[in-house]
Amino acid sequence: MGQPSATPSPPDELRRHLGVSDAVLIGLGSMIGAGIFAALAPAARAAGSGLLLGLALAAVVAYCNATSSARLAARHPASGGTYVYGRERLGDFWGYLAGWSFVVGKTASCAAMALTVGTYVWPGQAHAVAVAAVLALTAVNYAGVQKSALLTRAIVAVVLAVLASVVVAGLTSGTADAARLDIGADTSFGGVLQAAGLLFFAFAGYARIATLGEEVRDPARTIPRAIPLALGITLVVYAVVAVAVLLVLGPRELADSTAPLSDAARAAGADWLAPVVRVGAAVAALGSLLALILGVSRTTLAMARDHHLPHALAAVHPRFQVPHRAELLVGAVVAVAAATTDVRGAIGFSSFGVLAYYAVANASAWTLSSAEGRPNRLIPVVGLAGCLLLAFALPSTSVIAGAAVLAVGVAAYGLRRLVAARGR
Repeated sequence: MGQPSATPSPPDELRRHLGVSDAVLIGLGSMIGAGIFAALAPAARAAGSGLLLGLALAAVVAYCNATSSARLAARHPASGGTYVYGRERLGDFWGYLAGWSFVVGKTASCAAMALTVGTYVWPGQAHAVAVAAVLALTAVNYAGVQKSALLTRAIVAVVLAVLASVVVAGLTSGTADAARLDIGADTSFGGVLQAAGLLFFAFAGYARIATLGEEVRDPARTIPRAIPLALGITLVVYAVVAVAVLLVLGPRELADSTAPLSDAARAAGADWLAPVVRVGAAVAALGSLLALILGVSRTTLAMARDHHLPHALAAVHPRFQVPHRAELLVGAVVAVAAATTDVRGAIGFSSFGVLAYYAVANASAWTLSSAEGRPNRLIPVVGLAGCLLLAFALPSTSVIAGAAVLAVGVAAYGLRRLVAARGR
C-alpha cells in the first residue's frame, strides 16, 4: 500500500518544500554574495593588516548568532525569524523592534545589492539595471520558493567557481608575499572592530534560513543543521579568499582598490580572469538580492499577521503558496530605493539594523530552557555583547542613521498602542 499523501497546507500557511541542501544553498546565496567582492577593501582601510583579525571576530559573533538563531528556529519554526523569537520569548515590543530593524535594514541591503549588479553590468546605467534586476527577481520569488532555491543553486556554483579561480591564481603567482600577512603598526583595536562590523554584514545571510522556517521540511532538525553548515562553508571561503588577496596586493593596495578581486587577478598575472570576476560579482549580487527579497517578504508576512503592518500583506497565494502581496510591496519599495540611492549610503544604513536584529535574537535565546534546546549560556551572551560592540564601532553616520530609524519604529509602535487603547 502506498504512503498516504501529505496533508495540504491550510490556505493561510506556506507549503514546506525545502530540505537541508536547499536551506544551506539559500544561506550560501545570501552570504557568499557581493560582500566578498566589495567588503574586503573597506575592511582593509579600517584595519590594515589586521583584516584577518576582523574576519575572525566577525566569525565568532556570527557563530554565536547562528547558534542562537538555530535553536530558536527549531523551537519556533514559523516565517519571520527573530521577529517571531523576540515576540514569543521577550514580548511583543521586542519582536516588533527586531522585525522593524530587519525589514528596514534589509530593504536597504536589497537596494545596495541591486545597485552592485547595475555597477558591474552597465556602470553608465547602474540605476536602470538595478531596477530591472529587482523586478525580475521579484517575479522569480512570486512564482514560488522552489524556483528561488533552484536559481540560488546555480548562482552559488558560479560564484564559488570564480572565487576558486582567484584563489588559485593568487596562491600560485610569483607576486604572492607571506610578509604581507604580518600584522603591523597600521592596525588598531578600533580598526579591527570596524572591519569586523563591515565583514559581519556579509556573513549575515544565515538569517534567510530562519525566516523561511515555515517552508522547511522537519524544521526542528533541518534548520539547526543548515545554519552552521552554511556559516562554516562561508567562513572557509572568506578566509581563503582574504588570504589570497592579501598575499598578492597587501593591505595598503587592497585598501585603495575599488575592485579588489579583479585587481588581485591582474596583480597575479591572470589578466584574463578580471572580466570573469566582473561577471561573478554581478551574479553574486543577484544571488544576495534574490535571498534578501525572499527574507524581507517573509518577515513582512509575519508582521502583517500580527497587524504590525497592514493585514492585507498576510495573504498567501492559493496557487504558488507564497506571500504574494508582501513580495510585490517589497519589490516595489526596493525598486524605488535602487532608483534613488547609492551603494555606500544603503550599506551604511543597513548595518546598524542588522546588528540590532541579531542582538534581539541572542537575548531571546537566553530565555530558552534546557528542555527547549538552550545553547551554552556563554553563546547568547557573547553574541549579544558582540552585536552591540560592532554596531557602535561602525562609522558615526551609520550609527546616527540607524538609531534614528529605530527611534521612528519605536514611536510608530507607541502610537499604534495608544490609538488601540483609546479605541477600546
